[in-house]
Amino acid sequence: MKPESGLLDPHATAVYAHLFDALGDPTRLAVLQHLASGEHRVRDLVQHLGLAQSTVSKHLSFLRDCRLVTVRSEGRASWFDLAQPGATATLINAAELLLKDTGTRATLCAHLHEPGEDFALGTDAA
Repeated sequence: MKPESGLLDPHATAVYAHLFDALGDPTRLAVLQHLASGEHRVRDLVQHLGLAQSTVSKHLSFLRDCRLVTVRSEGRASWFDLAQPGATATLINAAELLLKDTGTRATLCAHLHEPGEDFALGTDAA
């Protein structure tokens, strides 16, 4: 978003960055992909993802804080769902198109390095 001055709005930029931070974690993306098929309980996601309950809960909390997922209680179970399924699907489809056009190692991300690499020295830190 640009204010009338033509400069980037720092607040809007920070909001976008937080959204993409939420989407930038592979576990959170996997959670969103599972929720795209419908509501899931935490224990269902734990089983699907093969992660600890505390890890899944932490990621669900982050996604909920970003208003990407909703939760409803039913008895002792909490059911999670996508807050905006259409918008989330559109965003994921746009990412797929971008990756199709740029390849799986998108040139936009060439400055990023693999875990274990020493970025400054260009060597493997392991």
